[in-house]
Amino acid sequence: MTTPPPARDLAPSPHGSAPIPWEDRPAGSTGVIWRSSRNPIIGRDLLPRSNSIFNSAVVPFGDGYAGVFRVDDTTRAMNVHAGRSADGVAWRISPQPIAFAAADARVPEIQARFEHAYDPRVTWLEDRYYVTWCSGYHGPTIGVGYTHDFETFHQLDNAFLPFNRNGVLFPRRIGGAYAMLSRPSDNGHTPFGDIFFSESPDLVHWGRHRHVMAPIGWTWESTKIGAGPTPIETPEGWLLIYHGVLTSCNGYVYSMGAALLDLDEPWKVIARSRDYLLSPQVVYEQVGDVPNVAFPCAALVDQPADRLTIYYGGADTVVCMAHGSLSEVIDFVRSRS
Repeated sequence: MTTPPPARDLAPSPHGSAPIPWEDRPAGSTGVIWRSSRNPIIGRDLLPRSNSIFNSAVVPFGDGYAGVFRVDDTTRAMNVHAGRSADGVAWRISPQPIAFAAADARVPEIQARFEHAYDPRVTWLEDRYYVTWCSGYHGPTIGVGYTHDFETFHQLDNAFLPFNRNGVLFPRRIGGAYAMLSRPSDNGHTPFGDIFFSESPDLVHWGRHRHVMAPIGWTWESTKIGAGPTPIETPEGWLLIYHGVLTSCNGYVYSMGAALLDLDEPWKVIARSRDYLLSPQVVYEQVGDVPNVAFPCAALVDQPADRLTIYYGGADTVVCMAHGSLSEVIDFVRSRS
């Protein structure tokens, strides 16, 4: 079994020296965040056999960026691929899925039952980049792996029993334990779902589960919710960007919201925005394989410049970006609670 590094409560800064992708607020924009004029930044057919590329995770790496991308191919198999970018906008994505090496002798047992891999998140944690994703093993659960270089990837055991989705690690230990948010689900499209907190001594054994938040009836998040990018540590609390879903007469609508969680006990919600940050209102969010989806999976922060860039999937088909001021998003969460 992989031995975790010694416990610490403060993580070093992630590698990466490139400026985050950014555009100033366009004239006439009134929302707390605004869409990139370059959207979608990754089209569905970037790879020879890609049906769609979406719901993907990006982190600073070296003098540019690296990421793990959901790619549904032309057989409609779902898998995750590694990618690199100099600027976080133009991407080179491997046409081959990531081949995870087993981190211990029992992992091949779950690898042999591979069904699918999708909706990855990537988190810099202590000395490596951890990848979490929805892993098919007798139904959806949370896969966990890591990489140092985005070339060789190692797979740990699944974190939870089926059925579970939207597993998102915190970027440092909390009270000496690793921490993760997830959304217990079912084996289908899951017409329900709350966010839960779990902790682990070693990134293999998970427990001490705590309820974080539930959907709110008759709102943009009335059906289900799920954690999005890696939580962002701020003096005000952990900023959690998440997706919320309502069931309309024409199906699900996935929008983006935000909340602040307590730094020491992240299952405690300090504030939560009543209003959404962004909802599907433009063609690349409304039209695609699954209409009306804005699904956040990654965020980049430039703290000195007070800049936040969010990567999100549009209509389960393409990758998009949105920008905003970190302090204004926090103010929005507090003022709209």
